[in-house]
Order: sequence, then structure tokens, then C-alpha cells
Amino acid sequence: MNIFQPIGRAFLRFLQAVGQLALFAVVSVSHCVRPPIYPRLIGRQMIEIGYYSLPVVGLTTLFSGMVLALQSYTGFARFSAESAVPNVVVLSITRELGPVLAGLMVAGRIGAAMAAEIGTMRVTEQIDALTTLSTNPHKYLVAPRLIAGLTMLPLLVLVGDIIGVFGGYLISVYKLGFNPAIYIKNTWQYLEYLDVVSGLVKAAVFGFIVALMGCYNGYYSRGGAQGVGAATTNAVVSASILILISNYLITEMFFAR
Repeated sequence: MNIFQPIGRAFLRFLQAVGQLALFAVVSVSHCVRPPIYPRLIGRQMIEIGYYSLPVVGLTTLFSGMVLALQSYTGFARFSAESAVPNVVVLSITRELGPVLAGLMVAGRIGAAMAAEIGTMRVTEQIDALTTLSTNPHKYLVAPRLIAGLTMLPLLVLVGDIIGVFGGYLISVYKLGFNPAIYIKNTWQYLEYLDVVSGLVKAAVFGFIVALMGCYNGYYSRGGAQGVGAATTNAVVSASILILISNYLITEMFFAR
């Protein structure tokens, strides 16, 4: 039976990590809705997550919309269905590509930064100093980041959707020869309220996941500089995996028939 011991140990470590993450999330969310609130810290994190991530998200969605228009036109031309290009572009951007690409890009930029910052504070005992000064680390460090991630990523995705659809418009009109008025008409005609709402809901969930995994991995980092590096890597990888899993679950919830 010794061959099953590594499997059992790995499974128990996985359950321990899941339980620890769940407790961390519950405690952190509870501090988000209980006073005192630190508006300056929340505002600073909103600027860091929202404003400074806008160029990365904008470029990503712009070129994604351009590539999507080109690929859609190439595929639909085989069936003489080129008129469906604006429909595919707007639905793909608002439902899937906008929120998923923005979530992954923010996870790579902000999730890593959160894990590195909080992890450095952990290994240099600054978090212990906060506790000594009667300041709750969850309230001071984690709650502002969760609130900022939950509120700013939907705004990023909304801007990214507009930029992505505009990228598809540029390629379709100036390269593929579409009529501008007809392209815009088809875009508005086939875009529904639920398409945009589902993407914004996804973005809010993704923002919460990115902030939670960044704070969690940084908060429990150990072992000096090497531990901080591992926490940063784990934050990005775990946030990316959870984003893809939750993307399917939310899509199933909104569009399953």
C-alpha cells in the first residue's frame, strides 16, 4: 500500500489548500463590508488596476478584434456568408474574448504585483508589524484590492469591448471593403443586452479571482526571496486557471438551454 501514500498526501495537501483559501476568502469578504473602510487605499488600487492596465487591455482587445475580423472573413468567404462577420466579431468580443483576455492580462500584471508586494511584506515581517499596531492585515491589505478588482475590471472590459469592436470595424471597412453604415447596422442589430451583461458579470468575477489569488499567495508566502518568487508564479497560474474554469461555468449559467 506504500505506492498510494504519495497520492494520499497530495490529495490531503490539496484539500488543506482549498480549505485555507476558502477561509481566507470568507474573512477577506467580511472585511470588505464591515467598517472601517479605507477610501484612499481603495482609490489607489482602483487607479493601479484600472487606469494603468488600460493600455495593455486596449491593445489586446484591439488586435484581437482585428484578427477575428480577418479570420471570420476568410472562413465565411468559403460559404458566401461574409455578411455575418460583424455579428461574429461583436458577439465574440462581448461574450468571451473581451472578459477572458482582460482577465488574463490583468492576472499577469496585477496578480503578480499583488503577490510580490504582499509576499515581500510577509517575509520582511511588515504584516506582523501591522498586527502589532492593531491594524488588521485583511482590512488594510486585502479588502481594498478585492473591492478594486471587483469594480474596475468590468469597466476595463467595457472599454475593451468598444476598442475590440472598433478594431474589427477598421479591418472590415478599410481592408475587406465592407460598407461602414451596413457594418454598424448589423453590429447593433445582432447585439443583445444579455451579451454585454454576461461579459461584465464575467469581468467582475475575474477581477475578484485575480485579487484574491494575488493576495492569498502573497499573504502565505514563506522562505525569503525564493518564496516570494514562487508566490508570484502561483498567483498568476492559479488565477489564470480559475478564470478559464469560471468562464465556462458562467457561460453555462447564462446561455445553457
